[in-house]
Amino acid sequence: MAREQVRSEGGMEEMPTKNKYEPLVLVVDDFADAREMYGEYLKFCGFRVAEAQNGVEAIDKAKRLKPDLILMDLSMPVVDGWEATRRLKADSSTKGIPVVALTGHAMTGHSESAKSAGCDVVITKPCLPHDLIKEIKKVIGAPAATGAKARRSSA
Repeated sequence: MAREQVRSEGGMEEMPTKNKYEPLVLVVDDFADAREMYGEYLKFCGFRVAEAQNGVEAIDKAKRLKPDLILMDLSMPVVDGWEATRRLKADSSTKGIPVVALTGHAMTGHSESAKSAGCDVVITKPCLPHDLIKEIKKVIGAPAATGAKARRSSA
């Protein structure tokens, strides 16, 4: 996968470059293990992945990278997922990016508040990786698993 160097608060950072066959998912979670787990599975399924550890980073990376979808944890420090989603949906440059909330909050009120903040889909943790990928594909309308077929047929 091609990567490019991008300047960030912590210095230079590698980011996945655009490839029309591999949608870019921004994984936002304050737990590094969760970001790694979801990120690795998404890569395995044919997606490119960028990561953010809080809502501030998510907003910044969404504006710079224009991901195809944001997988957003809701309970995070600095700026939580609800507020980050509200800000993303209020900004003309990011309002069209689908946001899938991935949350440990199973109560009905949390799901409704996430949707009112602008989340397109709310998924409760823990969830099976296959179910997460199915929802992501449904939201972006581009089955990542067919990328290899598309490359062969266009060659």
